[in-house]
Amino acid sequence: MSELTDARYPFTAVVGMDDLRLGLLLNAVSPAVGGVLVRGEKGTAKSTMVRALAGLLPSIATVAGCRFACDPLSPDAQCPDGPHAGADSAERPAFLVELPVGVSEDRVVGSLDLERALAEGVKAYEPGLLAKAHRGVLYIDEVNLLQDHLVDLLLDAAAMGRSYVEREGVSVRHAARFLLVGTMNPEEGELRPQLLDRFGLTVEIAATRDADERAEVVRRRLAYDADPAGFAASWAARERELAERIGAARELLPSVELSDLALRQITAVCAAFEVDGLRADIVMARTAVALAAWAGRTEVLEEDVRKAAQLALPHRRRRNPFDAPGLDQEQLDRTLAEHQEPGDEEPDGDGPDDGGPGDGGPGGGGSPAPSEPDEPAATGSSEDAPAAPPQQRPGGTKAASPVAADRPYRTRLFKVDGTGRGAQGRRSPAETDAGHTVRARRPQGRLTRLHLSATLRAAAPHQVARGRAGRALVLRRDDLREQVRRGRESNLVLFVVDASGSMAARQRMTAVKGAVLSLLMDAYQRRDKIGMVTFRGSGAELALPPTSSVEVGAARLEQLPTGGRTPLEAGLLRAHEVLRVERLRDPDRRALLVVVTDGRATGARDALARSHRAAGLLAAQGVAAVVLDCESGPVRLGLARELAAHLNGDAVSLDELRADGVAALVRETRSTMTSGSMTRKAA
Repeated sequence: MSELTDARYPFTAVVGMDDLRLGLLLNAVSPAVGGVLVRGEKGTAKSTMVRALAGLLPSIATVAGCRFACDPLSPDAQCPDGPHAGADSAERPAFLVELPVGVSEDRVVGSLDLERALAEGVKAYEPGLLAKAHRGVLYIDEVNLLQDHLVDLLLDAAAMGRSYVEREGVSVRHAARFLLVGTMNPEEGELRPQLLDRFGLTVEIAATRDADERAEVVRRRLAYDADPAGFAASWAARERELAERIGAARELLPSVELSDLALRQITAVCAAFEVDGLRADIVMARTAVALAAWAGRTEVLEEDVRKAAQLALPHRRRRNPFDAPGLDQEQLDRTLAEHQEPGDEEPDGDGPDDGGPGDGGPGGGGSPAPSEPDEPAATGSSEDAPAAPPQQRPGGTKAASPVAADRPYRTRLFKVDGTGRGAQGRRSPAETDAGHTVRARRPQGRLTRLHLSATLRAAAPHQVARGRAGRALVLRRDDLREQVRRGRESNLVLFVVDASGSMAARQRMTAVKGAVLSLLMDAYQRRDKIGMVTFRGSGAELALPPTSSVEVGAARLEQLPTGGRTPLEAGLLRAHEVLRVERLRDPDRRALLVVVTDGRATGARDALARSHRAAGLLAAQGVAAVVLDCESGPVRLGLARELAAHLNGDAVSLDELRADGVAALVRETRSTMTSGSMTRKAA
């Protein structure tokens, strides 16, 4: 174990968190497991445990002077600092590298000194965080808030064990094998399912509700804050003991046998839960082997397979963005029982104990014995955050009970006109870090994306004046040009939903909720932030402040009651206020307003005119708007389309919202035009 060079909070001093403890330790024993994603509410010591793990990892031997931590026994043949034949070795602790949320791509993978590359013809490469994390731990706090292209890059490097840097024809590659750990709060938004699948294990955590355990957490934290070095020293013996056990399990790992029976159980469980691909089978097998080594055994037992499934499968069970990770324990037990050897009995107990220290020690109290995790609660349920009481509305009138939504479907694309500069996403056109190059410009800040041809054109007219001799190009800083890339950005999609009595017909509200749920799913896929304003009775309320968690939005929608008058003006004015505040918080994120209504307005005598004036206020601010026309029946007043005109936006009916319906309309129109053309030619 590396010596304690700082007073980080000890791993063994964390109270509870048995599944998280076990998931981290299994990855320390076998990094091939693929890392761990920690999902949980804020303030649950996620980051504390991850940072504490680095102090338990064995020291590593590296080639002296190598910036890429090459192993002296098997140095990387493609190392930029190589070759390393006959080089001296040195020993140092395994690094814990933290990735900031706002990190740039060149900081992650490294960057090239483009001026030296052009002027001197040398590869001057500055390693990034992936190189620093090689043979250590790469920790991504709030991984769900990272840009998509950075997450893809990180997970690809984690899967392949190598980082590739390509800059204007100059290529650098180096080894990048690390223990990948991500933490996230599901209330702030989910990772895409295909990215979830790249994490080997996932762990759901929540703060304990036991008063004694909470008291012990506070007691230890206060002791640590009062004397960090003394507190760490009091736990040093337990830290050493746990580090030695990690080392012993690593040595035992190659001797563990995965029998045909255990392998059949693993594949049967993955098939029974209908997980996509074969990554789950491989991860489960590696996890079961690591569990056996951690328990000091050389044979994988059924209890190892069960625990491996509980850690490796929940996040691979999602079928759409609103599904919460989870595992049916009865189905798991039934599948394992069906693939036992004749005469086998169900093992006693609740699975392997991680056995690590931390169940007692200085300060009294301790971690409870490990137990089977309960099935995770549904992410984004109404329990995640308080909602308005369903049977009470502004004005005191009793509201109708909530109705269920129709099944979601793929919607047509709505986008904000013009070119933005917001966070990368998949909705509206924008200048982004990733995308296709559309032009060149002088660098704005540090140069990271050289536009080579534009740079050469800028330098060419000055070569004689600069006394050029020979073939070398004489460059000046003023010659450099950077690429301007065009991609897509994410937006703030603010829903303004009419929940009044005119919308309360059960069948109608079911269709309306299904439409909004479909738009929520579209926002999730396009990486938007969402918010929701509802209006009914005598006023409007912000049912969901702008957030990246569409799961919470879906839960709010599911519990939305209806009834009372239609204060359309109040809903639009509340939306105007929400957008004003959000512009101050994030000026670059453009908004898309989606008003879900039949266009009616009641209350004051001139309610409709007042609503149109409120719509004009939003239009004057340049807010992009879409009105989802919910009017139905044989007689239609067209009020929603009139509202859309005052918003300078589009009106779309529920039938027109479906993407397949739009495609069918286009095909029908093209067919009509083609047949008409053929008729004219025949004539």
